[in-house]
Parts: sequence; C-alpha cells; structure tokens
Amino acid sequence: MLTTRQEKILELIVREYIKTARPVGSKLLCHELKCSSATIRNEMATLEDLNYLEKTHVSSGRVPSEKGYRYYVDNLMQLNTINGEDLLKLQIIFNNNKIEINSCLKKSLEIVAEMTDCTSIVLGSKANLNRLKKVEVLPLSENSLLAIIVTDKGHVEHRNMNINNIPVEEIEKSVALINKLLIGTPIDEINQKLEFEVKPIINQYVKQYKAIYSAFYQVFNDFTMDNVSIVGKNNMLNQPEFNNVEKIKSLYNKLDNQEVLNDIYAENNDISIYIGKESKVDDDVTVIKTKYKTGNEEGTIAIIGPKRMDYERIVSMLEYIKENISDK
Repeated sequence: MLTTRQEKILELIVREYIKTARPVGSKLLCHELKCSSATIRNEMATLEDLNYLEKTHVSSGRVPSEKGYRYYVDNLMQLNTINGEDLLKLQIIFNNNKIEINSCLKKSLEIVAEMTDCTSIVLGSKANLNRLKKVEVLPLSENSLLAIIVTDKGHVEHRNMNINNIPVEEIEKSVALINKLLIGTPIDEINQKLEFEVKPIINQYVKQYKAIYSAFYQVFNDFTMDNVSIVGKNNMLNQPEFNNVEKIKSLYNKLDNQEVLNDIYAENNDISIYIGKESKVDDDVTVIKTKYKTGNEEGTIAIIGPKRMDYERIVSMLEYIKENISDK
C-alpha cells in the first residue's frame, strides 16, 4: 500500500496527465504538496520503482503506468455527479418524448463521444441470446412490403423489403414456411438455416424462391448487423496516443472484428473499467462499460478511449444514461 503522500503524488500526476497529455515533473507538484522538489523527486522515483509511474524519456517527467491508472481508479478516483454542461446536453435527449428509446440511447452515446473525444459503442442483446418468435409482412406498395421480426426477448425489428412484383401469395407461403421451420432459432443462426434448410423447401412451393430467399436473407443479415452501433471512431485521431497511422489502423480493424466486440459485452450491471491489456481490445486503450436494460431487452454501452481518459467524467455520464434509459 502506498503512503498518503505517494497516493497524493500519483493522484496529481494522473489528473495532470489526463488534462495535458504531457509528462509531469516535480516542480509542478511543489506548490500543491508544499514540499521541496527534491522530496517529490524521491517519491516519484519510488513510485517508478514500484511500477506506478513511467519515464518516457531520460530527462522527462513521469507518466502513469497501467498499474498506476489501476491504483488511481480503484483507490483515488472521486466519483462525482454529472457536471452541468454534460447534464444539460443529455437532458435534451432524454426529455424529448418524440425520440424512441433506441434512438435516445444512440444519440446520448453520440454526445458522450463528442464531449470526451472518445469512441462510444452500443451493443444490443447478443444475437445468440435472441431467438426468432415470428415473422410477419405488411404490404406497402406493389413493389415493397414491411417485414416485422419479433424475438423471444420482445425485440421488434421493422425492415422494408423490395419484392419486385412477386405475387403476395408467394410471399405469404414463404413467411408461413419460415415461421414453421425457424421459430426458436437463435438470430445469429437464421441465415445459415435459411440457406441450407429453408431455401430447398421454398423451392418446392414458390416459383420466385431465389428473389424471396435473397430478400429475407438481407432482412435477417441487417437485423444482426444493426445490433452494433459505433460512434466517434475518428475521435481517436485527436488523441496524441494514436497519432501513428499503423496504430490507428490496428484499432479500427479491431473495432470491426466481431470477436473483439463480443469481448466488450458487459458481464454485470456495474460500471466496469478495463485498462490497457485488461480491455482485450488494445494495450493502449481503456474500456468503460456497463449493461443497460430497456423493457425486456438488455445490452451493453461502452466508451473506448486512451488510458489517459477522464475517468470520473465518463463514469458519471454513463451512470446518468444507464439510469435514465431504464426509466424512459
């Protein structure tokens, strides 16, 4: 365990580095701590030996290490109520009754991304946890109809389908077969079953089976893909830690990888903070995430940013969103 003075030095260095992205020297801390520069240097050297601080250059000040950030988050972080400016912007979204709940969630995360220069992610319920309950179709015009997909978790998805003069009777036959053969199937397995189990049977009863199969394949594919919303990817370009082209490309590729996104799903209802290697995304980022619940549906909201992110501010914003989305 660190001494009181060592904790104070670590806290001040973390806060200053979050604010400026520049290594922190002993002189900057003298006034705050009311002790000599030599004393502070000695304490900083001890913190470096204990792996709480790092030196970026021989003559530079110190920056927090991954271990230093973890100690700060676990022992020194002061959780405050959301600040006035952040609160006002989020209240505008949550007080607008014309915005439906999923749009409200995405818009609120857009605000967090914009205000913090981080990346926001909304992950709906895992596709393998949602099973198909039923499919319905409603005609919109001669060439289009509305497909309604309902899952066992109560999620309802509406999708426009272009049917190109396919007779309504053939569509209805196909929907009846899909409901008969696919009800209870996990959403992420629908298209595989559609290809190998449903398509050969539709072929026996429906003349334009290829066009109908393609239309429903696209509907279910869009449903699965829309379960993920990522906002503010380019914000990472504003962070000094990601001014390297190869590094930012690597991060972008990881955020496009479904396996990486699966690791981001929150395990519990707490707001959890994963720093560097803990994040399973990238050694240079922190992931702050939590579960959210709307009606029968639950998912994950997450913020990804540099390890040098404003932890208190982001946690307070996520707390506000989580509490208010469940009440909307």
